[in-house]
Amino acid sequence: MKTFTKAQLIDQLKTIVKSGWIESTSNPGDAAIGRTLEDCLGIEENNLPIPNASEWELKAKRLGSRALTTLVHPEPSPRAVKIVPSLLLPNYGWPHKSAGLKYPENEMSLRLTLKCDQRTDRGFTFAIDRENERIMVSFDHQSVGEHHNEWMQGVKRKVGLGDLNPNPYWGFEDLYAVIRRKLTNCFFVEGDKKKINGIEHFWYRRVTMLESFNFEKFLTVASEGGVAVDFDARTGHNHGTKFRVESNRFSDLYERSAIVIDDVA
Repeated sequence: MKTFTKAQLIDQLKTIVKSGWIESTSNPGDAAIGRTLEDCLGIEENNLPIPNASEWELKAKRLGSRALTTLVHPEPSPRAVKIVPSLLLPNYGWPHKSAGLKYPENEMSLRLTLKCDQRTDRGFTFAIDRENERIMVSFDHQSVGEHHNEWMQGVKRKVGLGDLNPNPYWGFEDLYAVIRRKLTNCFFVEGDKKKINGIEHFWYRRVTMLESFNFEKFLTVASEGGVAVDFDARTGHNHGTKFRVESNRFSDLYERSAIVIDDVA
């Protein structure tokens, strides 16, 4: 695989921007714009061919989108407990919509998107605990919506209506280490999307070079509701726990931000 310098990579991106509408090379979905860009560059997924590639990431989103962009996939502590499959899914999950059809009759689902200090209608949130330097998930049954009463009674029979025990958490130091390995620096590419003859196409318009991920800025964006924690698991498979950020807040996570290509009309 050919290796690019940063300048050469930017030149390649300029050529892609000038190409106009490019047919998607991926199945429709939020990831298609990024996968198509990687194919245009001739690189493997999340593997930028530049020196010190481990220090750079490539992200792509639609212009103006506030859709969540995945940052990292760290499972919560305490790791030995295997929080998601052993605590959350069996005790706080609910019947999968495809149970008895695509999956076994007893297939359970756990899909939660949590924002800081904002309870979901199932009573979950996460908080930033600066004293103990951790991000911690909690449950409060008094915040559960009435339409989930049957589910809550099931939780009560299994484990009672107290807080999670133990509370899932991510230590600041551990979480920053994971982020630093993947997102120290990033090329953030934005583009438009439309269908041509029924086929999805992308026009990449803007490239922003982001340098030096700042964990304190990450905590600030999280405290303002710009970062989400996603749990996505079913009985047969844990799709992984994700930290995600609103796309319009992505650049706020970095010390330096510079637009290196801008073809937005």
